[in-house]
Amino acid sequence: MRVVIVTESFPPDVNGVAHCALQTARHLVDRGHHPLVVAPATAPGTRPDALAEPCPVVRVPSLPLPGYPQVRVALPSRRLTAALAGHRADLVHLAGPFVLGVRGMAAAARLGIPAVAVYQTDLAGYARTYMGAGEAAAWRRIRSVHSAADRTLAPSSAALRDLEAQGVPRVRLWPRGVDTDRFRPDRRDEALRRELAPNGEVIVGYVGRLAPEKQVDLLAGVCGLRGVRVVVVGDGPSRAHLAEALPGAVFLGRRTGDDLARIFASLDVFAHTGPFETFCQTVQEAMASGVPVVAPAAGGPLDLVAHGRTGLLVPPRDPVAVREAVRILAADAGTRAAYGAAGRETVEGRTWAAVGDRLIAHYEDVLAARRTAVAA
Repeated sequence: MRVVIVTESFPPDVNGVAHCALQTARHLVDRGHHPLVVAPATAPGTRPDALAEPCPVVRVPSLPLPGYPQVRVALPSRRLTAALAGHRADLVHLAGPFVLGVRGMAAAARLGIPAVAVYQTDLAGYARTYMGAGEAAAWRRIRSVHSAADRTLAPSSAALRDLEAQGVPRVRLWPRGVDTDRFRPDRRDEALRRELAPNGEVIVGYVGRLAPEKQVDLLAGVCGLRGVRVVVVGDGPSRAHLAEALPGAVFLGRRTGDDLARIFASLDVFAHTGPFETFCQTVQEAMASGVPVVAPAAGGPLDLVAHGRTGLLVPPRDPVAVREAVRILAADAGTRAAYGAAGRETVEGRTWAAVGDRLIAHYEDVLAARRTAVAA
């Protein structure tokens, strides 16, 4: 199968869309298929690691998003259509389509190539956070591109319900995988723990982008708990604000690979605060690392966290509830251990290989349906 993955982001970018697109390309290669990636060009001075790319990557000219330079927005380019035609694509995979993906959908339609659109970002929630309005416009754009696709894949039950409620047709569930070899409990590092919490504090960590929609400042109350140390991993436009809002917190910046896995496993509690997650990959990585989770009862975490078994779900945007949930877990090492073990057991079957095979099955369904329609 020849697949073109059109993605709004790709490594060296660090975010959910980029990571999922990379894992998809890797799995297709492992299964003997032939993917090609089309993605925005990286920032000047940033060189992608070609040796780490599992397949050819076509970079489309891009500009930084105003106010958020870590995000690159693709400019119009003939390279996209040329890539689809030149690769002789059987199918187009649109990863989080918004700008480049919209053009990818249009190009696929012109060339008569079936398309699968993967919904990954709560654009309506972002519009509300950054502009205080624009949710209806965001949904119109989402509905337009996803309705044109042969199939839309939603990462969670909540996302699937949202898409169907907004009139998006042909939606199916496709969750995300987790690297259970990289993220595992035995990476716990006691030397790192002594460095982060020299007085033996319970370590509560957040991992992710530092941006307004993540609402990391909800951890301010946790910073005031006696015997607790808050550790923040990631970077983004809210970094300076959070340094003031979270007194005593340790900021480790962006971490990746085995270094990130070591940090995850060295936490006592993982706390996620963002209410707009369509999936929430870091929750799965914490669970794979044997760490109990506190997360909002909204979006993707509803599928991932079993309340009272692998962690605690709290009302979204409620700093008091976050503080209380962390306080309960911080005070009870036995409960933390039980939740962590249950979390690891829960995700052991959610490898990227297993999830990737489900994706290929979706591709095959779409291709079969297209063949039947053409024959008819």
